[in-house]
Amino acid sequence: MPRDLLTPSAVEPLLRGRLGRPYAWSESCASTQDALRDPSLPEGAVAVTEHQTAGRGRGGRRWDDTPGESLLLSVLLRPPDAAAAPQLSLVCALAVAEAVEAAAGVDVELKWPNDLVVGGRKLAGILLEGHEGAVVCGIGVNVGQTERSLPAETRAPAASLRTLTGKAHDRAELLATLLERLEARYDQWRRGGLAPLVPELDRRDALRGRRVRVGELAGTADGIASDGRLRLTRRDGTTALVASGEVEPTA
Repeated sequence: MPRDLLTPSAVEPLLRGRLGRPYAWSESCASTQDALRDPSLPEGAVAVTEHQTAGRGRGGRRWDDTPGESLLLSVLLRPPDAAAAPQLSLVCALAVAEAVEAAAGVDVELKWPNDLVVGGRKLAGILLEGHEGAVVCGIGVNVGQTERSLPAETRAPAASLRTLTGKAHDRAELLATLLERLEARYDQWRRGGLAPLVPELDRRDALRGRRVRVGELAGTADGIASDGRLRLTRRDGTTALVASGEVEPTA
């Protein structure tokens, strides 16, 4: 375990907003998602760990990590509109992208609906889980892994900030910046919905213009709609809006 642990004494002095209060840290846990299920916890509560023994990603897939080399956290949010809550995956992804760019100077793209990629390699992922009117937003960012320590058996090749830049990165400062950007984007979303964020999401869209398949639907990815759905243009020129599903590029 590295020495730069994300303990409260290391992180709390860096916090610049309301997210991260209270701040719960553990050296190891099954999943930070499970640490925020207490209904008495306020919005903004954050759980952080150095290692997950049963980390999970979207679709029930495992999220493997090297202890102390990632940002592994969950944030408790209480959005006013439960029907729009799935949009928070994109809100979180945008905030993570901005925080990573500020810390590492790399251009981060979004692979709808919940992956962050750099040069086609997956750097981070988002997982939303609803619980008693709240949404627990799980975020995993690869930070300090080497090529050897990154997971090899993944659907897409993985990257870390270290492999992308050749440098070490301060995880505590990255975490504080991430929470600051998430608070700003979350508040913007609460005020105006997803539409004001769509131009920035479109600018980062890793799928736009690519032929993809989502379940039984196939077409060319044509951006993100104002409600967060993926827009597909089919061969016959008609448009389909996809609310969820696994996107598989076909060309």
